[in-house]
Amino acid sequence: MLRQGKSRSIVVISVLFLLMVVTFILCLAIGGVNIPVYEVVASLLGTNRESSDLIIMELRMPRMLAAVLVGSALAVAGTLLQGVIRNPLASPDLLGVTGGASVAVVGFMTIFTGFSVHFIPFIAIAGALAAVILNYILAWQKGVSPFRLVLVGLGLSTAAGALTMFLLISGPSYLAAQVLNWMTGSIYGTNWSYIKALWPWVVAVIPLSMLYAKELNIQALGEETALGLGSRLQISRVVVLLFSVMLAGAAVGVAGTISFIGLLAPHMARRLAGNSYLTTIPVSALIGAILLLLADLAGRMLFQPLDIPAGVFTAGIGAPFFMYLLFRRKGIGWSDRK
Repeated sequence: MLRQGKSRSIVVISVLFLLMVVTFILCLAIGGVNIPVYEVVASLLGTNRESSDLIIMELRMPRMLAAVLVGSALAVAGTLLQGVIRNPLASPDLLGVTGGASVAVVGFMTIFTGFSVHFIPFIAIAGALAAVILNYILAWQKGVSPFRLVLVGLGLSTAAGALTMFLLISGPSYLAAQVLNWMTGSIYGTNWSYIKALWPWVVAVIPLSMLYAKELNIQALGEETALGLGSRLQISRVVVLLFSVMLAGAAVGVAGTISFIGLLAPHMARRLAGNSYLTTIPVSALIGAILLLLADLAGRMLFQPLDIPAGVFTAGIGAPFFMYLLFRRKGIGWSDRK
């Protein structure tokens, strides 16, 4: 059975990776100007001598890479949070991670003009980390239970949303359109500078989070069992939360508040590959990348010449899914209410 499960995971990861590559190439080919797939492949191989090479490599490639990186980061951040909180409804929005990052970035954009995009992930992660630290302090009572983290996180998210709107209203009017578009969740206008600022976080943190897959599997058995098996529960929770904060914060800093990928992708991953976090994490990353690629493609193509933010489509799919989960479970999954 163990070997069969491992083989299934390898097949699922391989198929999803191939699907992501195909989706990536199609997204490079489809747009206001459709480009033959063979020219896209030639550009990726560095042999395209047509004028389309400029469109592919300088205009569409950074945007598609941003979709892959942001989608993967948000999906893994949601997977880690669901593992720590042991609640299938958890996502980066739930603990105030997204809200804290949004407040920090909007405040930074409002106060400083002419800023370098390389600072944005750091600012967003700092805001997200501040929100999580505040959450931990307010939720601490001889340790931190997942249930208290969720309750305090909901309050922090609401407060962060109000503060973000206050900063937007009180800031310069010429920044309002830019900030509102960013808050909706969009990778429109992404260039190579954004990719350089984002990729180190995603490439470094996702593999590091894999090292805690076994710990998350143990914690899924419950606190008492985990402690009995020698788990350093509070320490591992802090580390995994930190990984989630870094991934979600960096993604929000580049693409804004793209909702529900951190909720959708982990559920789809568990359906496809089972409950082991050793496979759920990479499968979630691939699904998150595919979802955001498709959402961005829909935003570019369905309402031409308008370019609708990808966050509109992820919210349109994710909100009904969230309601479905909520009514289906009716409170089941809220473990450890101490």
